Amino acid sequence: MNEKHDKTLEGYLEQQLLIAMPSMLDPNFERSVTLMCQHTEEGAIGITINRISDYSLGEIFTQLDLSCEDERICAAPVLEGGPVNPDRGFVLHTPVEGFESSLQINPNIMVTTSRDVLAAIASGEGPEQFIMALGYAGWGDGQLESEIRENAWLSVPADSAIVFDLPLEDRWQKAVSALGIDIKHLHGEGGHA
Repeated sequence: MNEKHDKTLEGYLEQQLLIAMPSMLDPNFERSVTLMCQHTEEGAIGITINRISDYSLGEIFTQLDLSCEDERICAAPVLEGGPVNPDRGFVLHTPVEGFESSLQINPNIMVTTSRDVLAAIASGEGPEQFIMALGYAGWGDGQLESEIRENAWLSVPADSAIVFDLPLEDRWQKAVSALGIDIKHLHGEGGHA
């Protein structure tokens, strides 16, 4: 293999949804859809958007001593964002400026890691649409590129409708169909030229 294939083309997976191929057997990623937040020479970070955790948002508010009177918000599920740092929270949301630690993913999606976004959500003054996840998916230098070459992942441009509007159980199929692929014809075996 030549050196050109071993190098990372920095950022090409940012603003993408990473879709696990049907052959992915790792229980952390089987039929997962992961919103890629960062992709550099050092590695990649994403938040899985279709795995429910055992927590509700109300339980997170209680742990952070935040008061919330809106039962609908308190009952919202918290997602498993990935196996790395499962005690760290990430809020994916529609764009709102002014939070302490935010990153713009694309024009319609931001990720915030600071407590102030949760305080705003609890008080009913948060972003219009949001989901919270605990943990993240992380790959070291060249690891994700290697997994892509081994046909473990597909990618499609991030779509806020998939992230915020669809039921969790429909996100993988919708992400696959965004590629123009009939899910019945998708399998994990691939060839290499």
